[in-house]
Amino acid sequence: MSAPDVAVDTQQSAGPAWKRPWLRASPVWRQPLAVIGLVVILAWITVAILAPLIAPEDPLAQKLTPLQSPSADALFGTDELGRDVLSRVMYGARISLPLAMLLVALSLVIGTTLGVIAGYFRGWADGSIMRLTDLVFAFPAIILALVVTAALGPGLRNAVLALVLVSWPAYARVVRGLVLTIGDSEYVAASRLLGASSRRAIVRDVLPNFVGPIIVLAMLDVGGAVLLLSGLSFLGLGAQPPAPEWGQMVSQGTDYFQFWWMSTFPGLAIFTVVLAFNFVGDSLRDIFDPQAMGSDRR
Repeated sequence: MSAPDVAVDTQQSAGPAWKRPWLRASPVWRQPLAVIGLVVILAWITVAILAPLIAPEDPLAQKLTPLQSPSADALFGTDELGRDVLSRVMYGARISLPLAMLLVALSLVIGTTLGVIAGYFRGWADGSIMRLTDLVFAFPAIILALVVTAALGPGLRNAVLALVLVSWPAYARVVRGLVLTIGDSEYVAASRLLGASSRRAIVRDVLPNFVGPIIVLAMLDVGGAVLLLSGLSFLGLGAQPPAPEWGQMVSQGTDYFQFWWMSTFPGLAIFTVVLAFNFVGDSLRDIFDPQAMGSDRR
């Protein structure tokens, strides 16, 4: 077989993960956890989009009885200022979900770019990037994020920036390992022998073969991003009052512990979102794992 034939065959066999036969035949909808996770995520996205239309009250309006327990007038009760907790939880989805997805997207782009550079070109680039990732990994993510946010000042924008700075190394390390394995493959060597540039080899031969694991990691990280953003807001370094952000609402509820509904409902919102993204991420991991699919067929 000639070199061009080898390149064609290897590139076809190593095509994008979502085009592989075992994935096209995967029983996605037979996984109840994936379905539950998708339903919950879509429900929260719908709430975030339609919050101005479906929320019973303005989240900042102080026109109800303060500290009213859940009732027909206020399904989730009211806070210490007479604001409707249900409306604030709904509007909180407009803050937490978009910012968490933005955080993961920025971390993915930065980490994937640096991971590809380190794994494909190796040498001094690999050493420099990996030492930088080791430096970030030397500190707990939440502690480093607290330091960065405290230095930049409290606020959601600074919180997202701080979390991006501590989140990208995970993607860089995973991508680097995958690229190192893919870079030694025969089809990549054949592509180089045929005169493909580094950019073409990365885009056509390397990138499609680690999309699956990165999608899984990103999906799992969205839940973690919601937790981290809520944690910073809980500690007073993220969203600032009177913003209806879930972590900040839980923090306010701790000052009125006997009025359980103030922190319970935003806490449940965080719980359901994180659990839903973990369900979907675990299911995607099973789908993108050919060995798992092979065991299912057996």
